[in-house]
Amino acid sequence: MHAQPLFFGPVFKERIWGGSNLASFGYELPFEQTGECWAFSAHPNGQSTVENGELAGKTLGELWEQHRELFGHLPGDRFPLLTKILDANHDLSVQVHPDDGYAMEHEQGELGKTECWYVIDCEEGAELIFGHHARTKEELEQWIDEGTWDQLLRRIPIKKGDFFYVPSGTVHALCKGSVVLETQQNSDTTYRLYDYDRRDASGSLRELHLDKSKDVITVPHAMDSLNIQIDAVPGKKVTQYVNVNHFTVCKWEIDGEAEFVQDQPFLLCSVIEGEGTLIKAGMSYRLKKGMHFLVPHAFGDFKLSGSAQLIVSHV
Repeated sequence: MHAQPLFFGPVFKERIWGGSNLASFGYELPFEQTGECWAFSAHPNGQSTVENGELAGKTLGELWEQHRELFGHLPGDRFPLLTKILDANHDLSVQVHPDDGYAMEHEQGELGKTECWYVIDCEEGAELIFGHHARTKEELEQWIDEGTWDQLLRRIPIKKGDFFYVPSGTVHALCKGSVVLETQQNSDTTYRLYDYDRRDASGSLRELHLDKSKDVITVPHAMDSLNIQIDAVPGKKVTQYVNVNHFTVCKWEIDGEAEFVQDQPFLLCSVIEGEGTLIKAGMSYRLKKGMHFLVPHAFGDFKLSGSAQLIVSHV
């Protein structure tokens, strides 16, 4: 039995569309345009690091290679998930991600990228791009080639607390004024379809990936309805948003004290609001907004107390 949760220090990414909103999570931001906090990452492009206990200083990737017992001896050549918090201070580029088969063939063995979003906060009137209006592949390619983006792209309004499942092949983009927690496959493969003709710091237009985008976009847009399940008892409310092949994602709302059982290979927990305490076998661990901790396999029963909201994921 592993007797303590593992708290992780995130990796921050500078992005042309980023800002300073992630400071509200208590982070010291390294860039004026900080767009991404990689909270749980074992990807070569940025690995989060354990901050407590005997494993302090180890990366998530090292734990996966050297301490597979923490994950219930799950098979696989890489840790399966990646959790981010995104500050869309400006519009992100319109993107699409490949599935595993296409990425393995065209991206040197990289995984595909199915993801999902929980809207932590957003400005009034905020929206996102989710899907497209093309009815056939030919219509899709014509509208892309003609640059008729207003006709092609499907825009929808968003509000705090919304959740979106974004399978590979889905055209999507976060837009200005939103802060989102993203749970995704462990992949950094993105095909940029449209970028509003923006230029980077050197004055150059950013690279687009039109041919690969056309290859992988699902036509017509697939409307996957969420089977949201809610379990509420005194002290806690658990909302399961999605349970698919790649991941299960829930929100835990704590108000008082509640008991939990760790019966998964691992749990990835991100505190998005409030503060509280994790209690286990006479030990207590302070929790506050912006903290990210992994509950390992065979952790057993534990309690959470306080007033807090967490996004929790597992395979």
